[in-house]
Amino acid sequence: MSLLLLAYPDLNAHDFKLIQDHRKEYDSLYFDVVGPHFSFVFATNDFSEEQFTEEVIKQVQGARKIKFISRCATISKDGFEETFHCFLVPDKGHSHIILLHDQLYSGLFKKNHRLDIDYIPHIAIGSSSDKLQTKMMVDQWNSKDITIDGVISKLSIIKYENNVVTLLKEIELK
Repeated sequence: MSLLLLAYPDLNAHDFKLIQDHRKEYDSLYFDVVGPHFSFVFATNDFSEEQFTEEVIKQVQGARKIKFISRCATISKDGFEETFHCFLVPDKGHSHIILLHDQLYSGLFKKNHRLDIDYIPHIAIGSSSDKLQTKMMVDQWNSKDITIDGVISKLSIIKYENNVVTLLKEIELK
């Protein structure tokens, strides 16, 4: 069992469908497990649900909603395994997401902060062990000149166990 902090962004119906259609075709690992999201605190089993929740609430006090715009997909090599991902990385809102991520890792979660890999705010829309296949996903998305406009208005504390995501608590941002 692992605990994570995700943000399921508020998207208009058209943008949500574009993302989900792409994920359905290219994200077979997670399409049926979790919806489009940004990860803020990555999977950990070092804390009880109560400790994890208390720390998140403490660190996000006063945090504001984050408006974001993503205008392109990028390719990123996974930091844990030989997989390549197709990411929607926001142009607008990028720094606000990083600042909130870093705030969350400034207290109790500090020992879990992966400083050996870059934190890239993103919504994953595909993955493959073949980097050329992933590059094709990126090029296909980018050829359509798509702009995704959304808001991160709440954070979701989730439990991940046996390939199932369970929502434990939602925290509204100001």
